[in-house]
Amino acid sequence: MLTIHGVTRSRASRIIWLCHEIGLEFRQVPVIQAYRLADPDAPDAPLNTHSPEFLALSPAGTIPVIEDDGLVLGESLAATLYLARKYGDDLGPADLAEDALMMQWSFYAATSVEPDALTILFLHAPSRLQSGDDQAIVANAAERLIRPLKVIEPHLSTHEHLVGGRFTVADLNLAEVLRYAQGYGELMSQFPAVMSWLERCQSRSAFRRMWEARLAEPE
Repeated sequence: MLTIHGVTRSRASRIIWLCHEIGLEFRQVPVIQAYRLADPDAPDAPLNTHSPEFLALSPAGTIPVIEDDGLVLGESLAATLYLARKYGDDLGPADLAEDALMMQWSFYAATSVEPDALTILFLHAPSRLQSGDDQAIVANAAERLIRPLKVIEPHLSTHEHLVGGRFTVADLNLAEVLRYAQGYGELMSQFPAVMSWLERCQSRSAFRRMWEARLAEPE
């Protein structure tokens, strides 16, 4: 059985969502990020990314990590692409061209979108008063995201999905990255096709199942 090391409040959410889409059973080991703990090295600390037993599995000390048939694999996008190819049927590529396009969109999400989208996620809290410095950092991150979103918007204006006319791992990977920025309405309202596509992705029952599990975990 597939094992996923990592809490759902992490990039493991991508892998868990994919497993629910496929109907792939998995065992989850709730490794928590060390930075979320007051003292991750304390004797009574929960299993975390500083724990020796986890570092023995993943010297990089990051989650998620999967184990599947003897393969140990870190990096969440590598894991989703691998699982989609192996188990995903229509969620994975039908041929080499689709495989290349799914990698293209996934890598574009990771390199061109995720860094600034994460800045927005961590610093933009609509219900909390922000410092002037944080507001400026968020505004700058949003400004930088306009360029990649201008690449994504025209494609989604004429296509229901990113690749192959169907929901695939490419949609899932990009949707989970763009989720980090979707709460910043000043940015996202400029890209209605992206927002409509993101809403469709997040209305899927597999996403909702993952999201309910994520919300059930401690913050």
